Amino acid sequence: MIVGLGNPGNEYKDTKHNVGWMLIDALAKKLGADNWKTMEKGLVADTRIGIEKVLLVKPQTYMNNSGECIGPIMRYYKMEPEDVIVCHDDMDIPAGTVRIRKKGSAGGHNGIKSAIAHVGSENFSRVRIGIGRPLPQWSVIDHVLSNFSAEDVPKIQEAIEYLLPAVECIVTEDVDMAMNKFNPKKQKKAKKQEKTETPANEEAN
Repeated sequence: MIVGLGNPGNEYKDTKHNVGWMLIDALAKKLGADNWKTMEKGLVADTRIGIEKVLLVKPQTYMNNSGECIGPIMRYYKMEPEDVIVCHDDMDIPAGTVRIRKKGSAGGHNGIKSAIAHVGSENFSRVRIGIGRPLPQWSVIDHVLSNFSAEDVPKIQEAIEYLLPAVECIVTEDVDMAMNKFNPKKQKKAKKQEKTETPANEEAN
């Protein structure tokens, strides 16, 4: 099950909080999945990636209650948490940057908090699309419910295109392979460098 988080309604269609839906829509278009139906507070389309049957899901609950859709669908189809991939926005990484994670905490994201609560586990994959931090004087709500700037729109479009084969890789191979292939390599190296430099810097101080 590949889930895109977002808010229903035209007024939210192009907002930062809806990048998960944008990715699902792009995936549906690529896979020719147009058989959307309503199920358990969500829109669901079934298709195939390789030989695997997959469900594309867009919860219609509003972001903070996304799990009310995800949990029941997972149980109806007798899936394990590891069979679930959740695509969502992330303020902690720059706009257009991507990260794939195997599991983990919600990190302050209310949609993921709800998903964890209703799935009953943190052991589902995450596909994160960066939306950057709020502007000065902006609240988090103002930020996530605003549209992307003209500068960021092409970055988000590129990120979504980049993630289409990444999501397919999670399904046809596994999340570890997708992380290895599609997570940014340069930033991994930078983090390693920081770790090796920190003790020396501390000694110098």
